[in-house]
Amino acid sequence: MRVGDLFIHLCTVKNLEGKVPIFIIGLSPKECFINCRTYLWNLVYKKELSPKEFFIEEYFELFYNHPKYLQWVTNSPFVQMKSGQKVHLLNSEERLLKLEELHFKIENETPDGSFVLGYPASTKKEFNSTSSLVSDITIPTSKDEMYLSWFGHSLSIGVGAYNLLFNEPEILLSIYDGWKIYRKILNDPLLTHMGGNQVITWNGQWTTYFFHNDFEEGFDFTNLEDFGFFKSSDGILKIDTIKWSRLFFSLSKKIPNKILLAYVCNISDTNKTVGFIPFQLKSGVNLKTIYRKLTNDASITPENFDILFGMNFKRACELGSIGLHALRPDGLVKYMNENKNISFKNDGDKINYFIYKTWLIAMMSKNKEEVKEYTVELAKTILRYRNSGTKNDRKNLVEKELFEAKSKKGFIEHLTTMVKDLDEHDLSQVKNLKDEIHLMTNEEFGYFSTLLKFDYAYLEKQS
Repeated sequence: MRVGDLFIHLCTVKNLEGKVPIFIIGLSPKECFINCRTYLWNLVYKKELSPKEFFIEEYFELFYNHPKYLQWVTNSPFVQMKSGQKVHLLNSEERLLKLEELHFKIENETPDGSFVLGYPASTKKEFNSTSSLVSDITIPTSKDEMYLSWFGHSLSIGVGAYNLLFNEPEILLSIYDGWKIYRKILNDPLLTHMGGNQVITWNGQWTTYFFHNDFEEGFDFTNLEDFGFFKSSDGILKIDTIKWSRLFFSLSKKIPNKILLAYVCNISDTNKTVGFIPFQLKSGVNLKTIYRKLTNDASITPENFDILFGMNFKRACELGSIGLHALRPDGLVKYMNENKNISFKNDGDKINYFIYKTWLIAMMSKNKEEVKEYTVELAKTILRYRNSGTKNDRKNLVEKELFEAKSKKGFIEHLTTMVKDLDEHDLSQVKNLKDEIHLMTNEEFGYFSTLLKFDYAYLEKQS
């Protein structure tokens, strides 16, 4: 499938209740229109607009019939200026001429990336160096598909260098509503320093906010600012990029226990395709449940939770799905792969401790409540063993050998060294631990030993 093929298959649903996919792979928009009879937007707003009519009446009016654009499409008629023209100085008649030029290209020219989003650059001499490995097989593209490519691209959600496109009606309709909010902000005479052309990045912020607990119907600019929509750069106010984990947790609040399929790509000067990636939203619910039980805190804020989870998004996609593995906190890696432990020198260390512990418990296959208490009790046993010694030999055994063991065998060998100095109760607990470690996978052992190390450091700090 070519980059952007998913975009041009934006099609129809019979109803919202049945959750019929908006993107039907293998059917052209025309075929979908015949079979499903009406587009999602037409269904909701009770209209019967063709893709071209929707482009003229809705899309163009929101995106391009203003001094500030919502989106910049390289080499498109909307950004190709004649001598002396500048986007912010175009009058209404000049903007309509740009629209007519787009219609002309769609009617008469071979599709290329300047007017069909996701397609390769034009083969004309001045553009042909920007595309490579383009097939010479002619792929039929209807005029409806050309218009629909614009809508599909503008419905994608920006998370860093990548765009996500979900086939969930509730998400797509919320993004459409967000376009209108973004347009109002760009047209606000009090926000002349607000930059445009960021609709994909805006979609990320808006979708996260719309599905978040903080969302209120009567919101204003201050609410959006407090949520983190904007950043200032060289005197220009811009939309800040949302972290993908924050979007993930917002969606998990309103669409829990669901797996959403996202098309992940990037359409810009160079197009990139990652593919179809499932988002396992239940993982977000599980993490929050565990965190609350660990901290007895029912009020979790994004500042100390949502943004602390999640590895690099490209690396997360390489896992094949976005779930618990992908939500691994970035800061945890150094404690698992290096001989380090949390120092608890500041409040941030304590927050990280509970975040890391939340993820480690979620990843382990044992009963979650049991793991929570079990590692704490074991950490107490090991701390008693260390404190009952008079020299540094026990401290070194625990911190330099036991916790630095890279394999189950090494860990058990160091436990065996401890056995002769344990009382009857602690001895029984350590023997049970030895048996359980034998049954762990290497991956589970890595999680377990890291969690035990953290609990030990936390108890040591408390003592």
